[in-house]
Amino acid sequence: MATMGKYCKAYSLKKLRQFNQWTEHSENTRKEKQQVDGKEVEINRELTDDDFLYLQENYVVTDGIFKDENIIFDIITPEWQEFCKNRLLFEIPVYQN
Repeated sequence: MATMGKYCKAYSLKKLRQFNQWTEHSENTRKEKQQVDGKEVEINRELTDDDFLYLQENYVVTDGIFKDENIIFDIITPEWQEFCKNRLLFEIPVYQN
C-alpha cells in the first residue's frame, strides 16, 4: 500500500535536472492509458522539462505524491541535499501542536 509522507513539494523537472548528478529512473513513471490498435493499454509516461515531480521529505523524488511509489531519483547525497536546500529552497516546515 502506498505511503503518504508528511511533506512533499512539487518542482518542475527542468529545475531538478539542473543538479549535476541527476539521473532518472524513467521506467518508474506513472502509467498513462492510451489507445493502441483499438485497445486501451497502460504505458509509462514520457517526462519533459515541463512536468512536475515531487521532492519528498526524505529527499527522494517521485512521480506522484506517495513517497514510496514511482521513484524517479533516490541517490541521496550531501550534494543533493545541499542543492535542494540552497538552489530549490526546499525546507520542511515545522508544525507545532
